[in-house]
Amino acid sequence: MLVNQQIPLDSKVLEKVYVNLRSVERSVDLLTSALINKHSSSSTQLLHWTLKALSLTDLTTLSGDDTAANVDRLCFRAAYPFSERCVDAKLYGKIHTAAVCVYPSRVADAHRTLKRLGKLDDIQIAAVATGFPSGSYPLHSRLAEITYAIEQGATEIDIVVDRSLVLNNRWEDLYREIVAMRHACGDQAHLKTILGIGECGTMVNVYKASMVAMMAGSDFIKTSTGKEAVNATLPVGLVMIRAIQEFYRLTGKKIGLKPAGGVRTVKDAVAWMVMIQETLGEEWLKPELFRFGASGLLDDVEKQYYTLTEKLNNKNTAC
Repeated sequence: MLVNQQIPLDSKVLEKVYVNLRSVERSVDLLTSALINKHSSSSTQLLHWTLKALSLTDLTTLSGDDTAANVDRLCFRAAYPFSERCVDAKLYGKIHTAAVCVYPSRVADAHRTLKRLGKLDDIQIAAVATGFPSGSYPLHSRLAEITYAIEQGATEIDIVVDRSLVLNNRWEDLYREIVAMRHACGDQAHLKTILGIGECGTMVNVYKASMVAMMAGSDFIKTSTGKEAVNATLPVGLVMIRAIQEFYRLTGKKIGLKPAGGVRTVKDAVAWMVMIQETLGEEWLKPELFRFGASGLLDDVEKQYYTLTEKLNNKNTAC
């Protein structure tokens, strides 16, 4: 499993960082407004984006009432998102989400179900860890949580940073904590670092936290826990993309992006995918480098899939 190994913290990268929010918002409008219509103007194009969004989704349940039964249902839906009678036989069993994402205590349930379905090689098991969603726990307990999740079968760990370190510009402390978490993951699990952008204070802090997380060895940077008042927005996504571009320019390493929280419809997903395509490039639109963290997106994917395939079938019949 390829992982991003940490590099020394370069404080110069964090100096003289300025983010003009109005400019960022204008850039998002330019990148997405016209291009969304261009890329999804036909039913065929929109169906392509719909299935692409599904393949990039970490299907998530992070509720206090999670049980083995609803994790079992989640995994089955991740593996078989469309019913056999309603989907092209060529797709049934072959199209699935990128991962399921659960609490560490539910990882064993997910592993057991995916193994029974024969999908362990196809669908990753992501576990939120390190005191999710606040990150305000002693470091030793957060590291133990990572170890436990991996022992239970997790192949990806979504850590959450202590936002107080970001708000107080304690970048060396943040770096050291993420490095320790990188080491806890070893080469057994990919490390996805949740910034909790709604609680980082400023866009400058989001950019700096992104750079620190990547230098510390994160394979992905992720917007949110989904529990903050503000979660994944396109402007904050663009700021994180600019950090990924700069890190790639400095190191040659490709780091993934995961928007989470607020991506509920195919239309939302298309906006993100178009922005990724226009900035980082088509090569980033694969599960190794881009994910959606979502619990409700699959509902709209299913709805759009049935609507679009029916429309295309009627069109072909009419012809």
